[in-house]
Amino acid sequence: MQVSIKEIRDNLADALNRVAYGGERLILARRGKGVAALVSMEDLQLLQELEDRADVRAARKALKEKGGVSLEEVKARLGME
Repeated sequence: MQVSIKEIRDNLADALNRVAYGGERLILARRGKGVAALVSMEDLQLLQELEDRADVRAARKALKEKGGVSLEEVKARLGME
């Protein structure tokens, strides 16, 4: 559901209740264009878990690539102990 910034400003408590207790996802719009979203903590947690999984997959893929540089090598190049 899309809601204008003005409407959110005027009805923030109601919007928060709809998201937190009703499970709604609200798209905040400025001049008819979505600029942000209001989601429940459960939805945010799910998004973060998905991002973490994607990061792990990318890291595993990077580890398999040839020509990688170890952390110790990077530290040595930067003069770090």
